[in-house]
Order: sequence, then structure tokens, then C-alpha cells
Amino acid sequence: MVADSTPRNNVFTIGSENGLKQAEFEKSHGLHWIVTALFVVGQVAGAGFVAFPTALVQTQFWPGLFIMFMVCLLAAYSAYALGEGWNIMQKRWPEYREHCRKPYAEMGFRAMGSKIKNLVSVCLDANQFGSAVIYLLLSSKNIQDSIKAFSGYNFNFCIVVLILALFILPLTFLKSPEDFWWAVVLAMCTTSAAAVLIVVGGSKDYETCHPYKEMPEFSFTQYFLALGTFLFAYGGHASFPTIQHDMKKPSDFKKSVVLAFIILQALYLPISTTGYLVYGDSLRDSIINAIQTVWIQQALNILITAHCVLALTIIFNPLNQEMEEIFDVPHHFGIKRVFVRTAMMVAVVFVAESIPTFGPVLNLLGGSALMLTSLVFPCLFYVFLLSSQKKTEEGSKDADEAPSIQEVFEKAPKTTLAICCFIVVFALVGGGAATYSAIRELSTTHFEYPCYVAPFLDVKGVNSEQGHTNCCGHFSNVTWADSEACTAFRSFFN
Repeated sequence: MVADSTPRNNVFTIGSENGLKQAEFEKSHGLHWIVTALFVVGQVAGAGFVAFPTALVQTQFWPGLFIMFMVCLLAAYSAYALGEGWNIMQKRWPEYREHCRKPYAEMGFRAMGSKIKNLVSVCLDANQFGSAVIYLLLSSKNIQDSIKAFSGYNFNFCIVVLILALFILPLTFLKSPEDFWWAVVLAMCTTSAAAVLIVVGGSKDYETCHPYKEMPEFSFTQYFLALGTFLFAYGGHASFPTIQHDMKKPSDFKKSVVLAFIILQALYLPISTTGYLVYGDSLRDSIINAIQTVWIQQALNILITAHCVLALTIIFNPLNQEMEEIFDVPHHFGIKRVFVRTAMMVAVVFVAESIPTFGPVLNLLGGSALMLTSLVFPCLFYVFLLSSQKKTEEGSKDADEAPSIQEVFEKAPKTTLAICCFIVVFALVGGGAATYSAIRELSTTHFEYPCYVAPFLDVKGVNSEQGHTNCCGHFSNVTWADSEACTAFRSFFN
């Protein structure tokens, strides 16, 4: 890692904001802030996109909308804080203007010390690993549903997972987001098209489904499960420092954050409202299967699967680079990179085959590791880095050491400190409750036998029910289309 100078043709200037100097580092090449915003959307929207309507049903309408907007604002602010923290890093320590494999963990080290750096690495690994499992499961489910719809054949879900993993593996060998910006832009386009189709499909189903719509009984457990989904749907911060590091002008990341979260809200609001008004408690993990028009449903499967496959190229990247750092793999392409990244894919596939339903895993991840990396760590690191920078400007001899909590309360801007404290408390309380509820859900009502166990127990594997559509009504028995395509009734919310 180069640590002595800025690369040739790069520019580094210093401005001032709120009395504190801010980094204005610009590289000779890199991602534009608009393309970066699309990267953020492509990274965040995916499995949470199709599960969002179910979360709104779990929380009822108005409380659900309130929670949705609040989580969106908190996640957007924490993304802003994360970006500003990285700007401080590049200003104070020149080595971070070069290639950095673990920018998020390095931020934890500079802000709060080596122990926090290790904790961040563990959380990032869990977050990225779990997200990869969820995206792989969702993509495989969509592919299996499409095969059912077009051929009538119920192709084994577990085999679909294996085939899809083999297809994705070569894409994970790319070095960094800068190498596959086109993939995320395309993922953004597929997600936008999917949002339009969900609203169109829901509008066609309204007259048939709305009269039979019922809502689940009130339950705190359902609220906390929904909170896990909301946190997952707006989370994705683990990859943000890696994406920002590849920007031409990293200080513009705050512009990318504003645009990205506006786009996310514009995508989530209509599809969640459609799911609530049209389908109610006939929804399950994904709204795709609730669409009664087969061609719209299968077009959605294709679009969301394409998005997930493309987004996996980003999701795997920080995790792969972390493993390469541990095993001292060279930065250039070689056999060691192929071996390490292949081993990582094998591990993801094993977990996917062990827990072959993505809904409960999504809720669990949203309330635990993703809650930490998306809300808690960004706010903590930001106020600690601001305090450390203040110490530097004051000429403190221990400025390079992590500030104490007392120093943070003394030197960090008070408004920023108050906002960050609120976000941290909300995340810890809400995330803890969501994690507990998700563990209960995963171990009881949504338990599925692992793919490698089910054949020996003579039980049906996951997604083995006949049909590819969740018909409307509380008992999933109302549709204007082919009733033979409906899946068997299964209580989801209670």
C-alpha cells in the first residue's frame, strides 16, 4: 500500500465547513457521482424490494409508512456520515487515496482503535455473506417459478441454486466496482422496470383481489420482523466505502446519497402501497408470486433475478477482498484469487442449501449485522473522526490516537452528536428486537429442511408446492386467472 504521496494527476484541495476543514480529493479517473448513486441503488434494492409490501402489511398502513420514512431518513443520514468520514480519512492519511481493500474496517481503526477494526471486519463479513445467501436464494426461487410457469415442470430448487452459483462465479473474479459499473447501471434499470410492472399487475388484480383482502392480527413480533425487512431494504452501507473509494471525486458522495435514497423511496412507496391495498395477508415472502397475470409475474422474475445476479458482483467484492487480505493474495488476477473466491462461493452455496428460504434470513440479517454496519458504525465513526480532526486542528499531541468518549462529547458538533446518538439508540433497540423475532420465526413457523437432508427423510423440499402463484384472499383461493396455478394455502403471518 502506497503511503507517501498522492498519485500523479490527482488533485487534493481543502475547503472549510462548520469550522472544520474538509477533504476535496479528486482522482484523475473514477466514477461520476450520478453513476455512484446508481451503484448505491443497485446495491441496496433487491431482496428487500420484493419483501417491502409484506413488511407494510405486517405493520398496517399508516404505522408502516411512518416506520418506512423514518428508517429511510436514518439510513440516508448514516450513509452521509459514512461518506464524510471517508473524506476525513483521505485528507488526514494520504495512504487512503490509493487502493484500499478494507476501507470500512480502516475507518473503524482510525476512529476507535484496532479492536473496533476487528469487530467491523467480522460484521462486514457476516453482512456481505448473509446478503449473498439471500440474493442467491431469491434468484433461484424466481428461476424455479419461471420454469414452473413456462414448462409446468417443478425443477428441483436445490439444483437451481447450484447451477446459478456456477454461472455467477466468473463475475466475482473482477477486481472492484470500477471494473463493472455497467452491471450496476443495468441492475438499476431492471429494478425500475420491475417497480412499474408490479404497479401495473396490482392494478389489474385490484377488482378481483381487494374485496377479499384481509389483514393479519396485530402482533409485536410481526412489527419487529417488518423492522428487520425495512432495515435490510435501506441497508447496504457495507459496500459504500468501497464504492466511494472508486469515485473520481469522493467528496461528492453526499450528492450520490441524496439522489440514491430519493430513487429508493420512489421505488419502494408505490410497490408497498400496491401490495397492501390489493393483496393484504395473501402476500408471502415476495410480492412477485401474488401477481395473477402470468406474463407480468414471469417478467418480474426475470427482471429481479437479473438485478440480484448483477448486484451479487458488488456484494461479493468486499467479502472477497477481506479474505484475500487474510490470505495475502496479490492485487493482480491469478490462481490465488480464483481459489479464494471460489471457496467463498462454495461457502455461500452451502448455507443457501442449509436454509433454503430467504424471508426469515432477510429479517435476521436486517436486525443484526446489517443494522450495525448501516446505522450504528457510520454514526459512531463519524463523530469520533470529527473529534479526532478537531484535536489535530488544536495541535493535540495525541491527535492520532482514538479520542475518548468524553472527548467526543466535548469536541464533536452538538447537533451532529445528538442525531448520531438517536440513530444508534434506535438501531440497537429496534435491531435487537428484530433479531430476536427473526430467530424465533426461523426456528419455528418457517423452518425448512436443508436441501441435503430432505431427500433422506422423504419430505418435500422448499418451494415444492404445485403452482407458481399465491392467489388472493386469506385462504389463497381467489383469482381471475388459472386456479390450478395457485400454490396451496399456508399461513404466513400468524
